[in-house]
Amino acid sequence: MKTFNYGTDHLSVGLCLDIAAGKVKGIINEEAKNRVDTSWREVGKIAHGTEAVYGINTGFGPLCDTRISEQDTSMLQSNILKSHSVGIGNPIPEEIAKLMLITKVHALAQGFSGIALQTLERIIWHIENNVIPVVPEKGSVGASGDLAPLSHLFLPLIGLGEVSVNGQHHPADVVLKDNNLKPLTLGPKEGLALINGTQFILAFAVNGVERFKNILDTADIIGAVSLEGLMGSAKPFDERLHTIRPYKGTKHVAKRLAAMLQGSEIGSSHADCDRVQDPYSLRCMPQVHGASRNAWLHLKEMTEIELNSVTDNPIVFNADDTISGGNFHGQPMAIPLDYAAIAAAELGNIADRRCYLMSEGRYGLPKLLTSDAGLNSGLMIPQYTTAALVTENKTLCFPASADSVPTSLGQEDHVSMGSISGRKLHQIINNIEYIQAIELLYATQALEFRRPLQSTGMIEACYQLVREHVPAIKEDRIFATDINALHKLITSGQFLALANQTAQNHNINLNNDGQFGIY
Repeated sequence: MKTFNYGTDHLSVGLCLDIAAGKVKGIINEEAKNRVDTSWREVGKIAHGTEAVYGINTGFGPLCDTRISEQDTSMLQSNILKSHSVGIGNPIPEEIAKLMLITKVHALAQGFSGIALQTLERIIWHIENNVIPVVPEKGSVGASGDLAPLSHLFLPLIGLGEVSVNGQHHPADVVLKDNNLKPLTLGPKEGLALINGTQFILAFAVNGVERFKNILDTADIIGAVSLEGLMGSAKPFDERLHTIRPYKGTKHVAKRLAAMLQGSEIGSSHADCDRVQDPYSLRCMPQVHGASRNAWLHLKEMTEIELNSVTDNPIVFNADDTISGGNFHGQPMAIPLDYAAIAAAELGNIADRRCYLMSEGRYGLPKLLTSDAGLNSGLMIPQYTTAALVTENKTLCFPASADSVPTSLGQEDHVSMGSISGRKLHQIINNIEYIQAIELLYATQALEFRRPLQSTGMIEACYQLVREHVPAIKEDRIFATDINALHKLITSGQFLALANQTAQNHNINLNNDGQFGIY
């Protein structure tokens, strides 16, 4: 198994996800161990000294001027985990909580936090044994770090809180006892180092980069199927057009669409038609999908910087050089996440327009994509669902980072709300996946009315996969069943995997630019 060295290697989104999936083993090498031990010893000197240093021998937040005695420093650190565990709501997905653990280890292992090596090793034990802390979804304002969710994440270290094992929740102390482990006694600064940081926001960003990429790739493919169903033109994807307006995302999407449509029998059949131009939802896919790609690139870049950053407070360079700064503040991630949410929502907006276009009865297609309209409503109502979902997404696009509510008696007087930004992005992506399932239902039904003409090998393979799960529509039925089946194809990765493999088999280069990968 490949290994990753926490604290010394460079962590990418893909590597982080691979560690979470058990494909890569995260370890602490000797260099990182030395850094961690050195920092831990420096914090010990501060705790034994007389100079006040925030969070080591003082209280927290507005209590930063309250001195704590040396003998009470350990209780101070366990108390902060307990008092800050105020999260509410449903537990976050286990994958997100596991990503929080991984990203926290990497940040702490860089040796600026005063954490004890045994504490890092216990966190790695949780990661490797899939004993995942239960973390409520709400309660962080994303500024003095993700205080509440990180507190819940690390309660099990001191034998409190709950953990999930094989999907079942258990008291942490029981699971530790069953594994012959004892709760840890935290040393000076350890509690603060554990809960100061952006790992809740970051974990949602890491997972969001992957999920956003999947819906971007899927949008291009389903868009190509829709274009074929509507007998749209591939000319707007000509490389020359995008060379003179060279946005990275636009060029990438145009190349993908042109490659997927090259050699289509359907396309060739109307090469000399009198249709001057297509509606924007077809013609402007490179510009719209591409703009969302640009936002994804920005999110990936910011996420990768954050993945390799130290985000707790204070930062310990040595016993005589500590800085109480603001590296925990979530604003650098909150704004890209809000931007990504808007960009993701646009994929749903344009997909909804294509669904509507296919139901209008234009370009040789029957109204509502049924040959017997009247007795059958055909695909009248699924577009209602896309309309509802795009409207819900619009309400979720309000940028959480534009707001700030002062906390901690005014000490923390500007907060990022980035935790909400991260959660909203995933809500939007959830809706997009259903919108894409509905567009795929429309697009493959539209192809039925182009027979016996065939599209390209890749698009026909996608069509055949759909037909294995959803038959062509002859008369009305419960379309929710079809939507759910297509949604499963999309969210499981089966649809995208089949499309990519078929493209490769046909020597079609869909990944024409390496910068759109996650490694």
